[in-house]
Amino acid sequence: MFDLDTIHPSWRPVLEPVAEQIRELGEFLTAETEAGRGFLPVETDIFRAFTYPFDEVKVLIMGQDPYPTPGHAMGLSFSTQPGVRPLPRSLTNIFKELEEDIGASQSRGDGDLTAWSRQGVMLLNRVLTVAPGAANSHRGRGWEVVTETVITALAQRGQPLVAILWGKQAQEVQKFLGDTPCITSAHPSPLSARRGFFGSRPFSRANQILGDLGATPIDWRL
Repeated sequence: MFDLDTIHPSWRPVLEPVAEQIRELGEFLTAETEAGRGFLPVETDIFRAFTYPFDEVKVLIMGQDPYPTPGHAMGLSFSTQPGVRPLPRSLTNIFKELEEDIGASQSRGDGDLTAWSRQGVMLLNRVLTVAPGAANSHRGRGWEVVTETVITALAQRGQPLVAILWGKQAQEVQKFLGDTPCITSAHPSPLSARRGFFGSRPFSRANQILGDLGATPIDWRL
């Protein structure tokens, strides 16, 4: 069911080893639709994180799975569709930390993080789909195999990369990242943000690491 024409050509060799897994996931999502359950995000957004070049990824920000609220998820971890209000509370906390860390306020008023993706920030969820209203509902269905392959390939390129891993589920992928510098903290969820996310300064730390690796820092302003 997937239309993979939107994927940047540089990702095709990376995803080729898991082509059968992707086909099976497509069959699963077709069955979910036929059963009336549906899924998020819309089909054309599932692989949005792969529309930017593989060789240009400098920062990997791992999420868990898409927002389960219809109209929110758009294929980039933590990002929402343009114009969504109010913002998800995790994203509100990310913006609070962004301002405290580097003084960059979220001036546009929504949660679209596409500007980061255009600079080489891969906003990747561990699981790329979810049932509406049911967080974590597609865990264990096979997406983990796909994203493990992607993360491993990024780490093995031999190019500058830093990973930002918020929360335990994101930190599970650290074992696939080899020697990649990782910035880890609690998740920005309201349940955990005050247990180590606030004050972790991931944005300035990522830029410091990129500079040390000889890469251009990210302009985190939105």
